[in-house]
Amino acid sequence: MTNIENKIFSSYQRDSQLYDEIFDEEGAIKQVYQKLFNLYGEHSIEDYVKLNSKAKSSFFNQGITFQVYGDKETKEKIFPFDLFPRIIDPEEWEIIEKGSIQRSKALNLFLWDIYHDKNIIRDGIVPMDLISSSANYLDQMNGVDPPGGIYNHISGIDVIKHKDGKYYVLEDNIRCPSGVSYVICNRTALKRALFGVFNHYQTYSVTNYAENLLDLLESVKPQGVDIPNCVVITPGMYNSAFYEHSYLAKTMGVELVEGRDLFVENDFVYMKTIKGPVKVDIIYRRIDDQFLDPLEFKSDSAIGVPGLFAAYKKGNVTLANAPGTGVADDKAVYTYMPQIIKYYLDEEPILNNVHTYHCSRPEELKYVLDHIHELVIKPVDEAGGYGISIGNRLSTSEIELVKEQIIESPRKYVAQPIMSLSVHPTYIDETEEFEQRHVDLRTFTVLGKDKEFVLKGGLTRVALQKGNLIVNSSQGGGSKDTWVLKNI
Repeated sequence: MTNIENKIFSSYQRDSQLYDEIFDEEGAIKQVYQKLFNLYGEHSIEDYVKLNSKAKSSFFNQGITFQVYGDKETKEKIFPFDLFPRIIDPEEWEIIEKGSIQRSKALNLFLWDIYHDKNIIRDGIVPMDLISSSANYLDQMNGVDPPGGIYNHISGIDVIKHKDGKYYVLEDNIRCPSGVSYVICNRTALKRALFGVFNHYQTYSVTNYAENLLDLLESVKPQGVDIPNCVVITPGMYNSAFYEHSYLAKTMGVELVEGRDLFVENDFVYMKTIKGPVKVDIIYRRIDDQFLDPLEFKSDSAIGVPGLFAAYKKGNVTLANAPGTGVADDKAVYTYMPQIIKYYLDEEPILNNVHTYHCSRPEELKYVLDHIHELVIKPVDEAGGYGISIGNRLSTSEIELVKEQIIESPRKYVAQPIMSLSVHPTYIDETEEFEQRHVDLRTFTVLGKDKEFVLKGGLTRVALQKGNLIVNSSQGGGSKDTWVLKNI
């Protein structure tokens, strides 16, 4: 380990075994970070503590929170934010952006195929039992043509930088990917606390997400609609991501509604207002499939809209993302992404997968059971970092318990090598020092009719617990502002 000489980083310990994003192998500052390093170095830790408190107050005053669901209680927390930003240079971003678009397009074509002709299954590329056994596969979507041919309007793709310096995709999120509001709020908070640092870098704006999202959603409006009316539907204020739902509705300039605010008549959707019913054409949904429509899915759903799915099947309303998209972000389907990209686009993947073992395959199951101590075990249908077991952190008894769970339901689990996520200097409240912490990046891609948009920034998530590799906010993670530099 090496000490770094700098006022604010004087106690920073650099572990040369980890890929540090701002220091090279010799311990020197990488060129892209040099100005930022010097600017932050002008402050003392005491100054930084004050700035950090200011940022926290900003988040609290804006209501930027999320909820963590525990076994006994649910807690609402301020989203942890680190003031030292992550920088991505133009060359690296080009790879990330092109790779994100490629995956999103391939996943959309895959979804169309498995709910229509099933050519990829007939050709023996992906087995039917993998699809039909997915908890997120909806028989009701077979033969349904989504307006504009788009299923995954919004995709959140989680990317890591490994110690070899290359980017890898950890997973694809195309059900209801969350976190984009924090990208924008992180930028706002950093500008308020340290506006001057932006004078030294040409960075892309992240505040144009809402207008691009609305534009692309309107491009897949139902046929025969000239000026579409769009709404955001939320489960309500007690949902963990309610802040984001309200933020997106506000910035898009559309209504935020709950299921009780909508009704269906003659297979068209209407919103209740004080001036009478108003027709709704596009619904950006933040409600899971099974709760969308009690007449079609869970009959006891109190947050859905009776008759909504019938209106959707008739092509009278656009749902973003489309019902049934979750089958494609099943972590077992993820193992086939290189083949899926090749099959539909005739291209090699721009962003590589992490090598993944699917426990439903007997030979891979045997390997996983013999090497759990070297692997990360993931349930295929969970999100938010829940249910993940990191082998080298488990006791002997815990390993045996994981083995039992896998053997009981092999289809439910995949395993990956323990990847060494890159680290980034992060201010830690408890020690009042900067320390190395593992980070990943969630990119946000929006698909419309014949056009796409990738937010030039993304959400850098930080595992705030020392040595932890799980970055999700629900597991104690935080975030950083992410600067994508312009090519000047």
